[in-house]
Amino acid sequence: MRENRTKRMLKEGKTVIGTMVSDMRSPSIAQMLATSGFDFFILDTEHGPFSIETVQDMALAARGAGINLFVRVPTRFGHHNLSRPLDAGAEGLLVPQVETAEEVRNIVRATRYYPLGKRGMALRRVPNDYARGNSRELAQSANNEVFIILQIESKVAIDNLEELISIEGIDAVLIGPNDLSQDLGVPGELSHPIVQEHIEKLAEKCNRINFPWGVHLESPSMLIPWIEKGMRFVMCSSDISMIVDTGSNLVKTLREKI
Repeated sequence: MRENRTKRMLKEGKTVIGTMVSDMRSPSIAQMLATSGFDFFILDTEHGPFSIETVQDMALAARGAGINLFVRVPTRFGHHNLSRPLDAGAEGLLVPQVETAEEVRNIVRATRYYPLGKRGMALRRVPNDYARGNSRELAQSANNEVFIILQIESKVAIDNLEELISIEGIDAVLIGPNDLSQDLGVPGELSHPIVQEHIEKLAEKCNRINFPWGVHLESPSMLIPWIEKGMRFVMCSSDISMIVDTGSNLVKTLREKI
């Protein structure tokens, strides 16, 4: 399995930048994002329209473009929901709505081979270029390189955070601010003091042990204050926002001159 550059950079204390692909199904998006300078992108199969075939097409394109592909899975439950995108070539997963240690242990069990987990053995797949190899070495390589991100979207998850990130096999956490705001009773109000307070709590807990964390937000101006507070796993915007918002600004500027 190829080296997971994003994972290595975070281990070296560096900052990585990625975005969400929520609707565009063409594998060419991988090269576009790599050319733009992104370190990784996350393919959204929780809310997006993507099939497992699209996951594999994107994975092959990402390998060619030199960018890491992670997949946001539809659910934290079900072994195959977690292991299948990895077999198709995803180099990591973003697992939504995680709240308890038992859920995290089940995630590790499904995404890591022995001795960390019991992921179903499928070693001659995209991750190792369909080549034969020593099973023990391939499994160890997969365990070393796969990148598992917990999506933190509730007060309960933040309260339990120390326990969640202490479990071996978890590499980063990412706040889903919209779901967090809903859980806190202020849906969509991302700048509400109670939402900001809970993001601060997560940041403090992760910074204390130098654990990578992030918040998925729409613009650099929204992200910079969190980068200044220690965020190194940076998630900015999405394919939808980049196309629609940029297009809207272009059309507005042109129409003002018509």
